[in-house]
Amino acid sequence: MYTSLPNLLTLSRIAAIPLLVAAFWLPHPADNWVALGLFAAASVTDYFDGYFARRWGQISKLGRFLDPIADKLLVAAALMLLVGFHGIEGLTILPAILVMCREILVSGLREFLAELRVGLPVSALAKWKTTIQMVAIGFLLVGDAGPAILPVRLIGEVGLWVAALLTVITGYDYLRSGLKHMVEPAPPKPKPAVERPQPQSVRR
Repeated sequence: MYTSLPNLLTLSRIAAIPLLVAAFWLPHPADNWVALGLFAAASVTDYFDGYFARRWGQISKLGRFLDPIADKLLVAAALMLLVGFHGIEGLTILPAILVMCREILVSGLREFLAELRVGLPVSALAKWKTTIQMVAIGFLLVGDAGPAILPVRLIGEVGLWVAALLTVITGYDYLRSGLKHMVEPAPPKPKPAVERPQPQSVRR
């Protein structure tokens, strides 16, 4: 099961991260396009590992553990590289921070709920957020190496802002669902003791 195709695809997404980092030190404009190719290939595996796991009945605990981690590592590495190499500048750093903070929040929430044996399924809106986020990062990786007639960086920045908005909405939804299991009900108040009347002695 460890060497099943779905798990290998997930592991390849993690293995692509050091290659993505190395691509930023290639000569310009090869760095932008190689980084885009690696990021796109790694992002596509996110769909196929789940598809093959469901189709072939190879859903495993290892896959469930690694899949969200691989996604978050890939996104975090790409965003940090873009900020470090000025692919993201100015106010556009804010949505990048929001995206990373949300990923940490959801990861911690899933870990907490796992101890309670409570699942936190991915919502449809969260899937749209992930898609828009990946596309936006792809445009930002190309940056100024893209065709002059297309505002590549602007498209990426707008997409990242949209993804950040969906990040806040979905993060709030997940947190609200998790809070139901975090807030423990108050212990019942003890009933006041009822004083029984003492029997009076009868004089004869």
